[in-house]
Amino acid sequence: MTRHPRLRGSRRSRALAAGGALLLAVLPAAAGCGIRTTTVPVDAGPAPARVSCAVPKPQDSPGVADAHVEQVYLVCGMQTTPVPRTVQVRPHPADRVEQVRELVAQLQRSVLGPEAKAGFATTVPGTLEVAGPDPGDPAGALRLGQPVEDLPSFALAQIVCTIAASPLASAGHGVILGGAEHGSKVRRYTCTADLRTRPQAADTAGTEVP
Repeated sequence: MTRHPRLRGSRRSRALAAGGALLLAVLPAAAGCGIRTTTVPVDAGPAPARVSCAVPKPQDSPGVADAHVEQVYLVCGMQTTPVPRTVQVRPHPADRVEQVRELVAQLQRSVLGPEAKAGFATTVPGTLEVAGPDPGDPAGALRLGQPVEDLPSFALAQIVCTIAASPLASAGHGVILGGAEHGSKVRRYTCTADLRTRPQAADTAGTEVP
């Protein structure tokens, strides 16, 4: 039997009305839960991982003679922290620039297993080069292979604090750094709490050396 068109239309109207009532009932419930409605799928990403930032003990190096412990600064929890590293002593002491390069190389290498597990990382570029002073630079100055201001924020703190904690620091326990461009100014940096804990502090760190 064929149904009258008006009957089919009235049934459709009742179904739409019922659907609308159901939608109105759901929306206040969602609003009451503090859920913000959106028409675009939102990817909030993975839940933030917790890190301990517990400083690991230096790892023993079996079969490596004449090793000693150096303090290198790594990044964890939005600050730089000294971490002990076991480093082999060179049989013939290198000059100061060579020793600084070895310290910077420690900052450039991948973090060790216990360091990574505790949440430590490094921001010092693996391609960064270190050279001695240019003619006319203050004694003890170091020239980096790129402008200091182009370094990642925490990389400057890692380099300054690692060198400052060693016998390789300049007079007054500071570090005099400049970029590779000949004739560019050098600045004296110290390992301040501000530099260690605030990424943006690198922009204004250091005092110009005449």
